[in-house]
Amino acid sequence: MHLARFPRRRYTPHATPIERLDNLSRHLGGPEIWIKRDDLLGLTSGGNKTRKLEFLVADALAQGADTLITVGAVQSNHCRLTLAAAVKEGLKCRLVLEQRVPGSYDAHASGNNFLFDLLGVEKVTVVEGGADLMGAMQKVAEELKAEGRKGYIIPGGGSNPLGALGYVACAEEILTQTFDMGLKLDHVVVASGSAGTHSGLLVGLEGNNARLPLTGINVRRPRAEQEGNVHKLAVETAEFLGVEAPSRQTVVALDDWVGPGYSIPTAEMTEAVRLLARTEGVLLDPVYTGKAFAGLLGLVERGVFGKNERVLFVHTGGSPALYAYQQVLQSA
Repeated sequence: MHLARFPRRRYTPHATPIERLDNLSRHLGGPEIWIKRDDLLGLTSGGNKTRKLEFLVADALAQGADTLITVGAVQSNHCRLTLAAAVKEGLKCRLVLEQRVPGSYDAHASGNNFLFDLLGVEKVTVVEGGADLMGAMQKVAEELKAEGRKGYIIPGGGSNPLGALGYVACAEEILTQTFDMGLKLDHVVVASGSAGTHSGLLVGLEGNNARLPLTGINVRRPRAEQEGNVHKLAVETAEFLGVEAPSRQTVVALDDWVGPGYSIPTAEMTEAVRLLARTEGVLLDPVYTGKAFAGLLGLVERGVFGKNERVLFVHTGGSPALYAYQQVLQSA
């Protein structure tokens, strides 16, 4: 796929590493677990949204925008990275934060909320869970227009066909790296949230005929709903690229590890975060990668992967949110 035809800003000057988790793999007794370190992507504290923003911000600049507008939950990694991209480009940034858990927003909280202030967010608008998020962002854009400015709206998670190109590119990066390493993977596991990362990887892997199964671990929605979201965006992204769309059968987004709801801690998440920190010194986050890694561990326990198979976990970042969950994650 000829991705170079799409304008792109570069926030990470290198491929992120693929590392073998030897200690964890021994602890589990197989399979062989590998990790794609997208937590090491560029912009403040890294994470998967950086790849999407490379394409989205290039479009914003081409349109002459002076302010980025986006939406996310109260500890949104995407909002942190969109704000960081704005700082990098000399733009302003306004955020709409959705209280998906009632009463969860605290302007003085640690984690990403602290970073919003530190990075100099221009304005934060808080709305209740289930609000019209696009309408709220459009209202912000209208406010800017009245001030003689031009906003550029980025959907939650940067998850539209343009943003999903970031993970089409990541799929190609993974295939190039594993070829150079002589590494034959048997499966890929990733968190599935706003659908852009999951659908982009799927389009990239299927478009390159990788024959590499991809499993998403859902962090918010029931399985059928999330799989529908991922497939819809995958089809739109494939059409945008001019390649064949993945079939519905290739979309898997398991919901067994969501727990009581988005961002609400679970015992499995807590154990997964502690286990990877204490075996490999790698930090997960409590909202996305902690639950996704709990899913990977659960699949290992169920015997889904063979003892000698090689499984790649795509680490989508988010560690700043750890500090807002200290009471949950810290040992008694």
